[in-house]
Amino acid sequence: MLDLNALRVFEKVATMKSFSGAGKLLGLPKSSVSRLISKLEINLATRLFHRTTREVVLTAAGEALFERCGEILLNLAKAIDYVGSFAAEPSGVLKISTDIGFGINILSEQLPGFLERYPKVDVALELDTRATDIVGEAVDIAIRLGPMPNSALVATKLGTIHRYLCAAPSYLARRGTPQTISALAGHDLLDKPGSDGRARPWTFTCGGEIFKLEAKPRVCVNEVLTIHRLVSNGAGIGVLSGYLCAPEIASGRLVHLLPQWKAPPVEVCIVFPSKRELAPAVRAFADYLKEVSLPGTLWREDPIAGREPSTS
Repeated sequence: MLDLNALRVFEKVATMKSFSGAGKLLGLPKSSVSRLISKLEINLATRLFHRTTREVVLTAAGEALFERCGEILLNLAKAIDYVGSFAAEPSGVLKISTDIGFGINILSEQLPGFLERYPKVDVALELDTRATDIVGEAVDIAIRLGPMPNSALVATKLGTIHRYLCAAPSYLARRGTPQTISALAGHDLLDKPGSDGRARPWTFTCGGEIFKLEAKPRVCVNEVLTIHRLVSNGAGIGVLSGYLCAPEIASGRLVHLLPQWKAPPVEVCIVFPSKRELAPAVRAFADYLKEVSLPGTLWREDPIAGREPSTS
């Protein structure tokens, strides 16, 4: 078995071209350095140094090992530091990015508990309607809603948001209640524009049937909270996230339309810039999000999803 301490000694001897010099640097007697090098050569079944009374010269095998051992030792040191970080108390500034609706409605409720648990962590929370470039803007962790693009980003699924077709009683009294999914085409629709700025098609499923509507929104808004308020105030029909509309459906302020037709759910993911080792604060926040986002809690408490009519 290779002795990593012997490899460390070898790297110092090869760098200094001296057994005694390496011993002084490492705090070892020259005899111990020589013994460790001999042991390494026996384990590798090859000579690593040409030794004379005047100099120490690497052999071809020694040169090959020296070219590679520096990186091996560096990676080992990083691994040891990383494992040691598990015992370190999370601290420093944590830069978090998410969209406006999720930040206002969800993180504003989740963050106080995290801050109480980790008093040495400060948070810079950035809310935006666009998908932030988390690498270019040095974001530590992001919460993304919707499909993830193919990229070097690393994503972990946190949960799923169900969405419902809704309208206010005041709107339905004025314009009538759509009785079929195709009847939506004759109503005032409210939606976000697509990434290209154009209207997005609405897709619904009922059992094995798929209905796609090339929606022409009466109002286009680039922020979901405004759509929610507009729908609640009678401006038209919209597809709203369950955590926003479920309480209002229960109270009668909103009406869940055509419940047999289901809008595609939205995946919520924790996103990291890369597969690099996570800092203690980043790891702590990711673990905390998973802990407080269990089914039946906060935004994942969706009473409508559990009592909708079957589509099978």
